[in-house]
Amino acid sequence: MEIKGRLNQILPATSGVSKAGNEWKKQEFVIETQDQFPKQICFTLFGDKISLIEGYQSGTEINVFFDVESREFNGRWYHNINAWKVEPVGAVSGAVPPPFTPGDIPPEPAEGDDLPF
Repeated sequence: MEIKGRLNQILPATSGVSKAGNEWKKQEFVIETQDQFPKQICFTLFGDKISLIEGYQSGTEINVFFDVESREFNGRWYHNINAWKVEPVGAVSGAVPPPFTPGDIPPEPAEGDDLPF
């Protein structure tokens, strides 16, 4: 999923060690949507994804690409909004092919240039 908003706050990074002994780190940041009724949304970055938010300042308009997941623990449900891509508004996302023009059509072969089969 994708959402656009203004970066409000970058929270301090946290880290720890899992029960399995693996180190983890995460960082959260908050954006505010520009809808008729603005909402504040807190996103989480895990591991090496923390670098995605570096260099951004509060007030910057950004697009956030994210996944939502939920898990149950002791009869209660907990939700995560995990960001996996952050880019400034107006950035070109991915490689977009150039527009098609009639000049892109190759000329028809001359007589006798048929395929061998």
